[in-house]
Amino acid sequence: MESNKFVKGALILTLAGVISKVLSAGYRIPLQNLTGDIGFYIYQQIYPIIGIILILALYGFPTAISKLTAETEDISMKYFMLPILTILFGICGMFALLLYINADEMALFVGDEQLTTGYQVASLLWIVIPFTALLRGIFQGKSEMKSTAYSQLGEQISRVSIIIGIACLIAIYGLDVYWVGIFAGVAAIVGSVIAFLILIFFFVKNKPVKKVIGPVPWRYYSKTIIVYGFIAALSHMILLIIQFADSFTVVPGLIESGLSDQEAMEAKGVFDRGQPLIQIGAVLGSSFGLALIPSITIGMQSLDQAPIRAHITSSLKISFYLAWGASIGLIFLFPETNRLLYQDNQGEVALMILMVAVLLSAMVITASSILQGLGFIKWTALYIAMAFIVKWVMNTLLVPYWGIIGSAIGTVASLLFLAICTIRKLKKNSHHVFSINWKAFMIANSSMVAFLVIADWLLPTESFSRLALLFTVLMLSGVGAVIYLVLLVRFKAFTDKEIELIPFGKRLTGR
Repeated sequence: MESNKFVKGALILTLAGVISKVLSAGYRIPLQNLTGDIGFYIYQQIYPIIGIILILALYGFPTAISKLTAETEDISMKYFMLPILTILFGICGMFALLLYINADEMALFVGDEQLTTGYQVASLLWIVIPFTALLRGIFQGKSEMKSTAYSQLGEQISRVSIIIGIACLIAIYGLDVYWVGIFAGVAAIVGSVIAFLILIFFFVKNKPVKKVIGPVPWRYYSKTIIVYGFIAALSHMILLIIQFADSFTVVPGLIESGLSDQEAMEAKGVFDRGQPLIQIGAVLGSSFGLALIPSITIGMQSLDQAPIRAHITSSLKISFYLAWGASIGLIFLFPETNRLLYQDNQGEVALMILMVAVLLSAMVITASSILQGLGFIKWTALYIAMAFIVKWVMNTLLVPYWGIIGSAIGTVASLLFLAICTIRKLKKNSHHVFSINWKAFMIANSSMVAFLVIADWLLPTESFSRLALLFTVLMLSGVGAVIYLVLLVRFKAFTDKEIELIPFGKRLTGR
């Protein structure tokens, strides 16, 4: 009964995460349209820091606190909640102070002094997250996932609304575009406060606190929160740490290549157009495979390991097929997609290379989440840290010579490195990772590509209006996806159980 509650709760969290990530990716398109490539560049310079802090508040610290909660028979305000809150404030206060004090030096390092205020406002977010992290951790430790899911959605909706609101004001009244960077932090703080209020509602309703007396294991609490919290968050930061490396290396590299400061910032804004598409593609590619991971975690307690291996195989297989389809579709439709979403074709080659990251990031997210579910948390963290180094080094070497194309290659290379490491680790410990039905895959992929190429040749999309492009892209991507999935199903790429997990699986079989 308890395991069913865990699986159900984990699925609720997964669904909330998918919705939030789609929202998080989707709002950046109107943000770019309203503030231009410079505004988008400014936002993307601040966002990785905010994103990392929010991931710690949503996944990292709550995971550690849920572990402590599960180990504690009764939750005490004085002997459990206040000590943990004190530890969180100590950690977060230190990071807030470091970021605030060094904001001007960070801005100088990335080549834009006007980002200083944005970094300083973002630092204040550290002060808010201990409250949300504590309550989320307690609820998750008791397998009550609805509160976390609702707080995540409330936080995301309010944050997105504020960012789009300030973008509209900038577009209408011609305000300084650097307000985007400042309000990125303001929106995150307001969103976290909204999340806290939602969590307080559930806390008062459920009354999980009891009056008990006991010793406070400060050392154990601190070690668990610091080590387990940061390591558990890393698998959710894969795309963020890549963007973090970009925010520090791309503009300086472009300036070194001979571009002016303004040109380098605009080029970085053009490059950042790929991030929302990667995020949406990776989420859609990995979410159906991730739905099996709670079952893998529960299955670890069983002596029979065969079901675990089956779930691992299915998770990776589904992620590969769906993410490959999304990646190839985006590559072939990218000229139309770029003009539809961003109104021009700037950065087309770099962004098409970047779309390979959709496949790799979906595979990495799925594989690293499985490794974490199997207990290999430290290995996952090590691989992600190494991928960050690969990305940083490749940007430093390639961007001064190849511009944003070099950064795109760096992203693909770092994710490929991470995919190889995580999948090899899975193969080593589960002996059988996943197998591809190459006949079904080649038929489905070739048919989808042939359809997209012929349609692109027949349709004069260069002369299409934005509205016509919208209908064209939706039609081509929809028909292409149906062709791809139907042929995969018809040629037995999936088992019957796997078909139930993919979108409209039963309908695709004709049952």
